Amino acid sequence: MGKKSDYGDHSLKSLKGPDRVRKRPAVIFGSDGIDGCKHSIFEILSNSIDEAREGYGKQIIITKYLDNSIEIIDHGRGIPIDFNKNEDKYNWHLAFCTLYAGGKYDNNADGDYSFALGLNGLGLCSTQYAAEYMEVESDNGTWNYQLRFEKGFNVTVEKEERGFAKYRTTGKSGTRIKWRADTEVFTDIDVDDDYFNDVLRRQSIVNGGIEFLYRSEQQQPDSDETTFVEKLYCYKNGIDDYMNEVLGHDYIIAPRSIEAERSGRDRPDKPDYRVRLKAVFAFSNNVKLVEHYHNSSWLEYGGSPDKALRQAFVSQFDAYLKQNTKYNKGESKISFTDIEDCLVFISSNFSTQTSYENQTKKAISNKFIYEAMTEWLKSNLEVYFLENKDEANKICEQILVNKRSRENAEKTRLNLKKKLAGNIDLANRVQKFVDCRSKDLSKRELYIVEGDSALGAVKLARDAEYQAVIPVRGKILNCLKSGYDKIFKNEIITDIIKVLGCGVEVKTKAKDLSSFNLDNLRWSKVIICTDADVDGYQIRTLILTMLYRLAPKLINEGFVYIAESPLYEINCKDDSFFAYTEKEKSRILKDLDGKKFTIQRSKGLGENEPDMMSLTTMNPDTRRLIKIKPTDVTRTKEMFDLLLGDNLQGRKDFISEYGSQYLETADIS
Repeated sequence: MGKKSDYGDHSLKSLKGPDRVRKRPAVIFGSDGIDGCKHSIFEILSNSIDEAREGYGKQIIITKYLDNSIEIIDHGRGIPIDFNKNEDKYNWHLAFCTLYAGGKYDNNADGDYSFALGLNGLGLCSTQYAAEYMEVESDNGTWNYQLRFEKGFNVTVEKEERGFAKYRTTGKSGTRIKWRADTEVFTDIDVDDDYFNDVLRRQSIVNGGIEFLYRSEQQQPDSDETTFVEKLYCYKNGIDDYMNEVLGHDYIIAPRSIEAERSGRDRPDKPDYRVRLKAVFAFSNNVKLVEHYHNSSWLEYGGSPDKALRQAFVSQFDAYLKQNTKYNKGESKISFTDIEDCLVFISSNFSTQTSYENQTKKAISNKFIYEAMTEWLKSNLEVYFLENKDEANKICEQILVNKRSRENAEKTRLNLKKKLAGNIDLANRVQKFVDCRSKDLSKRELYIVEGDSALGAVKLARDAEYQAVIPVRGKILNCLKSGYDKIFKNEIITDIIKVLGCGVEVKTKAKDLSSFNLDNLRWSKVIICTDADVDGYQIRTLILTMLYRLAPKLINEGFVYIAESPLYEINCKDDSFFAYTEKEKSRILKDLDGKKFTIQRSKGLGENEPDMMSLTTMNPDTRRLIKIKPTDVTRTKEMFDLLLGDNLQGRKDFISEYGSQYLETADIS
């Protein structure tokens, strides 16, 4: 045990000044990586959005420079900088250097920022603390204030005792903040253009009429000069325009826009607050979308609005289906998944009090907002059903189609999962599979052989202690040109997967069908054993394709082998030689020069004697196995897709260019 430290009353300490953020950035920003850096940018943007929402300025300019510094300019009223008599401090100190200080705490009293994004008085100060530097220019229309911070401290005081430079102005008001996040705080500060484009697009959606101009500095090729690539985002009518953009004319019913305002409280002993609700929804067979925004923040994880949507829609649609006897006798009720499969729903709500689940603002937890939105959606749906009977029936029919399709798919999935991953016993026997006696997974080998005749020969030649056999009957399905539904109806393929025991790796939306677990593999080697002829090579390729599509990890981890079959058998007196290639045949014949010998093309596996089969294919001491393991995974995928996929023209081009190299082995008789 290590030496105990002297832990006592002197051991506790508090972080002070910038260290309150710089030492633990994840507490404020949710992460000390790139996601935390992104959130710090959004904190500054939020303040500009709040100003524009109050009617001060209609354009916000966001610039990203090559050195990863960010600049945000708005045309609001400017951040208060000068002396605050109430707090007996300069406002710059409150805004930029004091956590939990701001001008949005009284928003429930019909003051400024009634429906604000920034509420906690944390964002601006925290971002300044986490910055390598921050330049601030704030103009209230009368005075222009300029400040600079470095690593959390105001360095303007070196020239100005009050902490800022101040100049008379008669121009327009606004704020310019330029800063670079500090790599001593965040592990990564290189925020890509995609983040800015996504955030600004979303903000323009929920802040109708406000322009967001994004400027990204780009290096000119073969030059020291740079240019700025600009993109403007603006949805004049907010979420209504966004709905029309997403949906187009592809809908079961046209978009319906609803809005209301409510007031209430989360708890009896709490004061009332106001909520402004707005939503637009439609139903479509081809578009599926649910997005919630609150006080301009995109609620990635939903929270109260998403719970309200689920509760209200399931409740009202279920009631309508029951009242109009749409359910079959004994049929279970719908779930939200059935509605969601054809629902396009966008909500944008604002409240004077908001309980975000954390500072990253990706979900809210207000009880009253949940209750108010649930009641509001229910009443609107109820009225809609009464006034639009035909449309309601049309939607309900689609929801029931979704429900029954889901239930049928679930039954199929469960049956298939059981079929693929079930134990092999008397109740779940694989036809013509011959198991081995050993239970030692490090020794057990599975031979996948071509046809029933080969099965008979391999059974006699194998070591039954550790070698098992399963035959494939003819050429199996090309798994790269077939859908999963067709693949899993193929008995040969499902039998092989069942015998392997490890399940399948399914790359589709139905991810729960993917049951692959390498620990459940029942074999140390999976050996493909086919005839040394054109048909055999094709069957071998199709088996490899099946494994590549359904269990690629077996190939990547080196469990798959090919058993080489000899092309020629050469007998000289009491000696027998086997040639696996034309070069080997030539070498053997050269060694036998002057001696009498007989040479014959090897027969198919099913025609071989057990001794010969053991010698050439089964015995670990004399057989030849080729281990299948891709040295270049990308190239392997490209070749599989080219030669066995749906790219017919690509395959023709490949054969045209390289086909001459394989004429000797081509089956063109």
